[in-house]
Amino acid sequence: MADPTKEELLFGRIALHNKLITQEQYAQALAKRSAGGTADFGRVLRELGAVDDRQYKTIRRAQEKALLGKGFSAEEVKHVARGLNRDGSSPADEGAAAEPAEDVQFDPVEEDDEPATVHAEPKGPLKHKRPVDPKAAKVMQQLFQKARDSGSSDLHMSCGAKPWLRMHGGIHFVNMPEITPETGKLYAAAYLSDHDWNLFMETKDWDGSVAIPGLGRYRANLLFNRTGVSAVYRVVKTEIPTFQELGLPEVLGKLTTFPQGLVLVTGATGSGKSSTLAAMIDMINESRKDHIITMEDPIEFLFKGKQCNITQREVHKHTRSWSNALRASLREDPDVIMVGEMRDLETISMAITAAETGHLVFGTLHTSSATRTIDRLLDVYPPAEQPQIRAMVSESLRGVVSQILLPKKDGKGRVAALEILFWTPAVANLIREGSTYKLISVLQTGKKQGMCLMDESIMNYLKAGVITKEVARMSAANPKLFQ
Repeated sequence: MADPTKEELLFGRIALHNKLITQEQYAQALAKRSAGGTADFGRVLRELGAVDDRQYKTIRRAQEKALLGKGFSAEEVKHVARGLNRDGSSPADEGAAAEPAEDVQFDPVEEDDEPATVHAEPKGPLKHKRPVDPKAAKVMQQLFQKARDSGSSDLHMSCGAKPWLRMHGGIHFVNMPEITPETGKLYAAAYLSDHDWNLFMETKDWDGSVAIPGLGRYRANLLFNRTGVSAVYRVVKTEIPTFQELGLPEVLGKLTTFPQGLVLVTGATGSGKSSTLAAMIDMINESRKDHIITMEDPIEFLFKGKQCNITQREVHKHTRSWSNALRASLREDPDVIMVGEMRDLETISMAITAAETGHLVFGTLHTSSATRTIDRLLDVYPPAEQPQIRAMVSESLRGVVSQILLPKKDGKGRVAALEILFWTPAVANLIREGSTYKLISVLQTGKKQGMCLMDESIMNYLKAGVITKEVARMSAANPKLFQ
């Protein structure tokens, strides 16, 4: 078959609009379809497992209904929906005559099939039309490539300024014109679907991810500021990092061996929590035979099952909220649950319950130390409930890893300084008694178990000549140690 037609690709656009497939699944199917074969775009998506049989039939019905509305006859629709000419012949290649596609079998779409639970076609036009500019898309592709090749963590498209990269913690402007309100919209819309653009224009904020064929995935946030539309893109590594690549101590592997309990990875935004969690989940994937469920906003690293089966769900796309996803997961036969962010009382409560009922739960919080993490975990509860929660956490907690990223002395990258707390009877007693401030002494005396204070980790880097004394002082809880 020749390259797919817009009538054939309508199948994919309907699936994208209803969030039945992801951008990367669309790109994967398009690459396979363009590579040759007789399967049309819809059938390729089904072969890849992106849609099941019921979804395939529902989308096919919506595609054919839309084509009927464009003036095609019922017989022509059966052909053009599958990338053929109106008469059923294959589209002619350059210089070749069209040949009948006798080997293509139409998939029956029964009229009495149960209707879809979501509308495959929007009821009427979208309120905000997405601006399309091929030049803007090309510029964005080049910037995405530059961000990945340079080892940057983020690409910023700030309206009123030149595009800039976050490289090893510092800002590096790209040598190109400042982004105007007009170009800001075109850049931001370049890799969004029509539906997501409309949602952004309605809410003035948008979180999600974009997949660029040949480049990989980028976590995205779009926003309005006083000068216009801006965007921030976090570069997601194509390969899941290992402990060695991240510079994490092997002792953290102990946290992946528990059959149940609660493990917390904490730190500020951009401190590498997602990478650390991904390395832990991948270690479980290689060493255990479990069912892992992840809840993320958005999905960053794409896991492939090795020894485990991994189910990845994106909040607001595959489920309504963190708490809904966590509540549902308890009925989905998980062994390991990863909660991308424990934001509120309901989510934290469900995570603790899951840890107590036989699941190994990994979660994140935006806290800077082990003691503050436990205090934050407990303080979301009303005072009357805290004694019971302290008892539950004291039994279910398996470990806390707090981390920050420090720029290297040579300017070539950053290193992770860690505060590590493991469960011991002493830790459990202090949590139960509400004496979390005494955990510092446990961290100081728990080196044999692999525990470490943040300042000790920073000091180790300073003594090794990896970081400067100025960086150590600015990052330490007790700067006087680094005078």
